[in-house]
Amino acid sequence: MSLEPIETASRDELSALQLRRLRETLRLAYEKVPHYTRAFDNAGVRPEDVRQLSDLAGFPFTTKQHLRDAYPYGMLAAPRERLARIHASSGTTGQPTVVGYTQADVDVWSDLMARSIRAAGGRPGQLVHVAYGYGLFTGGLGAHYGAERLGCTVVPASGGATERQVLLIRDLRPDIVMVTPSYLLVILDEMERMGVDPVESSLRVGILGAEPWTQEMRLEIERRSAISAVDIYGLSEVMGPGVAQECAETKDGLHIWEDHFYPEIIDPISGEVLPDGEFGELVLTTLTKEAMPLIRYRTRDLTRLMPGTARTMRRMEHVTGRSDDMVIVRGVNVFPTQIEELVLRDPALSPHFQLVLTRPARLDELTVQVEARQQTSSDEKQRTAQTLTAVIKANVGVSASVEVCDPGALERSLGKAKRVVDRRRPAG
Repeated sequence: MSLEPIETASRDELSALQLRRLRETLRLAYEKVPHYTRAFDNAGVRPEDVRQLSDLAGFPFTTKQHLRDAYPYGMLAAPRERLARIHASSGTTGQPTVVGYTQADVDVWSDLMARSIRAAGGRPGQLVHVAYGYGLFTGGLGAHYGAERLGCTVVPASGGATERQVLLIRDLRPDIVMVTPSYLLVILDEMERMGVDPVESSLRVGILGAEPWTQEMRLEIERRSAISAVDIYGLSEVMGPGVAQECAETKDGLHIWEDHFYPEIIDPISGEVLPDGEFGELVLTTLTKEAMPLIRYRTRDLTRLMPGTARTMRRMEHVTGRSDDMVIVRGVNVFPTQIEELVLRDPALSPHFQLVLTRPARLDELTVQVEARQQTSSDEKQRTAQTLTAVIKANVGVSASVEVCDPGALERSLGKAKRVVDRRRPAG
């Protein structure tokens, strides 16, 4: 299937398009969004100051707190009456963030999701099982509209009701599943419990996102099924899924759709822009959004930018974690993906785990609760726990207690996995 011309355009052509669209977006934001009028004026910058892409570094960042402060409609550049749709974050950690879309925004989103599904290996006429949640969360509807735009048939299963998910996959025989990687593991577990061999299922492509996951998780999924597992990236504030996509032919990171988003990597402490190849926090500027343009939005996702391979557009490395998901245990930075990688190296352990933080006295304690892959003796669990404790200390540099649990002991996620359970109380 041929690619869109922009996917193979030269860097010069792409940069020229980005600069033109960036200048238009800055002008729209400055003229229509009071937050950006104030922010640009306070920083002493104007849209016309951008003469080359690197000039964007002089403009102020946008954070999630700015979006919360403007709740519900304060960040819109278009009248509410022009909106075709509103999505919102869950608001589980504070005031929710509201994102508006004009019809043109929805159309661009659908186009980019169609491009993403095609890059993942999807083709028109295939059956797509969407197990991302529908509703205010952008995952389900984003996947749905993109699959339809590509010419696929959609099964809008949404999340949860895992036994029904298995029955639908068994009976309707979809080619593609779009779901979080942690919930796909739950579906594979349920298949095996119901006597359905995942290798024999119709699924051939898994487009997996909405949470950080590791190469070890990919190998676990592909080992247990006939699925080619590829990563998709997005976030509600910027658009939803479809900001970047891993290509099936290379599986070497996610190509950012740079004709619609301008990426930067910054030092998360100083805010300094880092060169391509350096590890830091991803910052995104929208280039075509009408309803809610975002300038230099701090995603809190940690990654690096690399040259394009399957497409001209630059790649981002798989997100290793979020700066706000990182936990600090006795001065050591710990990301759930670091623990996931080590857990999945041990064939005795399943990918179902949690990090439990407690403060029984004045110091934080970390306990890793992880399920054994199959029923085993208490002595074997203890030996496995001791091994993982030593591996975590050697590789992460933190002392952790490890509890190896029976299969099925930990609560299953029906969407994004809850990897960190914080039971700490303030030191008295």
